[in-house]
Amino acid sequence: MKISAFDIRPGNILEYEKGLWRVLKTDFVKPGKGGAFMQVEMKNIETGTKTNTRFRSEEKMEKAVVEPRSMQFLYVDTNGYVFMDNESYEQMTLSAEILEGQTGYLLPNTEIQVNMHNDRPIGVELPPVVVLEVVESEPAIKGQTATGSYKPAKVETGITVMVPQFVNAGEKIRVNTVDGSYIDRA
Repeated sequence: MKISAFDIRPGNILEYEKGLWRVLKTDFVKPGKGGAFMQVEMKNIETGTKTNTRFRSEEKMEKAVVEPRSMQFLYVDTNGYVFMDNESYEQMTLSAEILEGQTGYLLPNTEIQVNMHNDRPIGVELPPVVVLEVVESEPAIKGQTATGSYKPAKVETGITVMVPQFVNAGEKIRVNTVDGSYIDRA
């Protein structure tokens, strides 16, 4: 299936230069001169090599034919991250490499989509927003709550999210899984 360069999102699987590539990061760039383009960081699923490629606005990319399976994240063990298929109830263990950069948004019982290519797991698609609890945060400085300043806050999964001054430890926040940014309190 062909998609426009502007429709490429992190987590997508593309067929590019005779290989399967997982999109890690995307950045839309509109320079002062010339046409707009999409800067895409990708990782080859088979070899593990990374590349940073520019796609012009008029380019079409081939999205890999993947079979999405709805699964539920159960737990982490020494072998990896364990998921359960919602239809067959079979369990599947995925390595941290397949989940690259997305493990900080996984909580037990989270519904996700595991993408399969020829009955082999090649990646996951997280929900666009997850609710995480702040476990560690600096106290708010009196008088700075009205400004647009942000402070780091550690959440229950171990990642750090930049949050407004008024967010304290123990509160639940909504976090964007695409770029890891704070959205609002839950």
